[in-house]
Parts: sequence; structure tokens; C-alpha cells
Amino acid sequence: MRRRTLSRLTTAACAFALLAGIAPAATADGAQDRGSRDDRGAGHNRAYKSIGYFTQWGVYGRDFQVKDLDTSGAAAKLTHINYAFGNVSAEGRCFTGNVPGEADAWADYARPLDAAGSVDGVADTDTQALAGNFNQLRELKAKHPGLKVMISLGGWSWSTHFSDAARTAASRKALVSSCIDLYIKGNLPVDGVRGGEGAAAGLFDGIDIDWEWPGSAGDTDTVYRPEDKKNFTALVHEFRTQLDAYAKSQKSQTNQKGRQKQYELSAFVPTAPAKIDAGFDVRRIMRDFDFVNLQGYDFHVSGETTTAQQSALYAKGDFSVDQTVRDWIRRGAPARKLVVGMPFYGQGWTGVTGGGDGLGQPATAPAPATYAAGYEDYKALKKLADSGQYTVHRDTRNGHAWLFDGTTLWTYDDPQVLRAKTSYIRDRGLGGAMFWSLDGDTDDGELMSAVDRGLNRR
Repeated sequence: MRRRTLSRLTTAACAFALLAGIAPAATADGAQDRGSRDDRGAGHNRAYKSIGYFTQWGVYGRDFQVKDLDTSGAAAKLTHINYAFGNVSAEGRCFTGNVPGEADAWADYARPLDAAGSVDGVADTDTQALAGNFNQLRELKAKHPGLKVMISLGGWSWSTHFSDAARTAASRKALVSSCIDLYIKGNLPVDGVRGGEGAAAGLFDGIDIDWEWPGSAGDTDTVYRPEDKKNFTALVHEFRTQLDAYAKSQKSQTNQKGRQKQYELSAFVPTAPAKIDAGFDVRRIMRDFDFVNLQGYDFHVSGETTTAQQSALYAKGDFSVDQTVRDWIRRGAPARKLVVGMPFYGQGWTGVTGGGDGLGQPATAPAPATYAAGYEDYKALKKLADSGQYTVHRDTRNGHAWLFDGTTLWTYDDPQVLRAKTSYIRDRGLGGAMFWSLDGDTDDGELMSAVDRGLNRR
């Protein structure tokens, strides 16, 4: 099996790649505000969006399969799944294949699943055009009508070529066309018996742009330019224009209520005001986006030399969820289109000195962990909390929690913290919640259930 290492962003204070696991144009001028288009009856009949990232590489070392979303109960509580990630080539095109570290068609649509590993309980055959994660997601959607699947493009590791691809009207048009052809039309490269024209047609319900970050430094090889802000605005509008045109051309496609199918467009966006201003013309892009997912974590990371909160609801003079929400609204984003990101993992430090509860103290290194130092799934941190070896500390006023054993500290979100965050979402009329990533939850979906109860008053 092909293996690779991928990471999520870190915007605040320390720009380093968090390892998440192992695995083999037009302008926006005159654009109309599309509203939330949340189809209040769609997506499991929920008023709030509940969006979880499914990691392509999680099926390997983590052994987290699409079926686990069903057996844990998570699928019944989600409105959207963001599939992470699709890549953009140096030529400015969406692509897939079997290229170590760059693309994994085996995980996406070639890997056969047996009956025990399949959502529908039926083994994949040697002749079907679609297998792997894509086929399992198709089966999951069939079992949970209203559940939507988005393809997320880029991420921390694969935003390398966005700036180049967005530079001209012609390059933007070509990029968007290639992404729609590959994912929305489902024209996958032939891989043995897998793939072919229309092999994944109907699977993806929209596109999530995960460019980290236009106009600002990201991963070490990610290109960025001052003109990215203007070009990103135009790229978003090009996605909107082509998605709408394709939906209009598919007059025979209707949703469960008999309305013409529409494709959603979203993005993952940063918390740091400097990064917002460098890359995002907020008022214009929000006309074309159905919603955006706000960075609600990695406010501080384990590569720093002092322990700190990574996902606090409030934090005076520091990054926080509330600060992020207010900064986006202040710049013109409608509250109803803002989805709050929540971590299903923690940031950790070891060699902590200074006593007390450990927060705000010097540390010597990222804490040892299962897959990557300083980064641990919630399900593992829950076991630490239950072991009696760590003390659970809470700042109930500011909405965050951490574990400390006198030497090692982990900052994380547990059900109590998430209840406070869902109350915040309801009170401020925000769009919902997003989670990175679904494989970090417990086998019975403890965090997913906490968010579902909080958003929907269960």
C-alpha cells in the first residue's frame, strides 16, 4: 500500500505541519449573494450544518473506514462529509493517481472492500468501476438520504500550486473545469477495472476550497503572492459560475424534494486577522460561498515552547473562536454562513515546568503520541483523562479544557467544552459546526453526539 504523511494547517504563532496520520475568469463584481441555501429540509432535516472531515489516509494505519461513520452513529448526525483531500498539479489541474505523497487512487476508488468492511454488507467485485472510499461514501449516502459529500481541495500539504493556478482568467477556468470533470462529473482515470467516464458521477455534492493560505505563508513549498487576494476572489467566482452552469445543464437531476440539484461551494478559512486581510476579500467571496468553515483550533501548537490553549471559545488578547467569528463578521461575512471548526484531537507538550495547572508554562518538547509527537486523537486523550494519571482542568468562563500530570499537558475539547460552543453557535445565529477529523472520535461517536445534542437541543 502507498503511504504518505499529511498535515493540517497551523496559522497562529508557529507555522509547522501537524502530522495527521500515515497512509501509503471572471471577477466577483456584481455577483449576487446566494444566501445560505441550507435547504432547511435537507441534510437530515437539521437547521444547523454538521460537517466532518474524512481523511483519505485514515483507512491505513488508523484503520478508520467509511463504515465506521455508520456504526458509530456519526453519519446519522452529519449534514456534510468533507473528503480530504484532492490535489492540484503543477499544471494547475485537479488530478488523482498513485503518486506517493501526491495522490492515492488506491484509497480513493480502487481498493476493494470485503463484506465486513462495506457499508451495505456486500463485498466489492473485481469488475465494478468504483470501489475504495468513494464507493463506500456512495453507499453511505444511499443509507442516509440527505447526507452530502464535498471534495476538499488542497489542505496544508497540497495547497502548493493554488497561487499559480489562480493567476489568470484562463488558468482559473482550466482549474475549475478540471475539478468539476474529475469530481462532480466523476470522470476518474482508468486504473485497471476501476475508474472511467462517470464512474463517480453523483457522489460529490460540492467543492470545498482548502487553499492554505492565499497571500500568506503556508507549508514550506506553498507558493504565495500579494495578488493572491484578488485572484482568490476571482477563483471562487469561477467555481460558482461553472458549478451553477453544470447544475443547470443537468435538468434531469433533482433532489429528494423534486428541486433541481445545486452544488455547494465552501472553503476553510483562517483565524489570524493578518491572514484574513492578506487573502480574503470577505464581502465579495461570501456572495459566492454557501458557507465557510472557520479555523477553530491550532490557535497554539505543540511546536511552541510555552503551553497554551489551542481552541478556546474566548481568550482575551489571544486567538479564540469568538475572536475569529467577530473578525469575519466585522469584515462583512453573514453570521448564518459561518461554520465553527472544532478539534477532535489535542495539542500536547512535555517537559513542562513551573508548577500550577501547567498552562502558560515552559515546555521542552511536543508530547509523545500515537502517530505524531504533540498531536493526539480525542479517543486517546479520553483514556488518559479516565486513567486517573492526569487531572482535568477547565476554564469554564473561557470555554476550554486541558489535561496535566505535572510534566505533560494536553489541551483539547471534550463534550462539556463542545456543549458551550454549540450554545455559542445557536446564540449568535451561526451556520453550524465543523470537525477535524472524524477519525479522532471514540468508537461510539461521543464528540459527534455532544455536538448533535447541543445544536439540535436533544
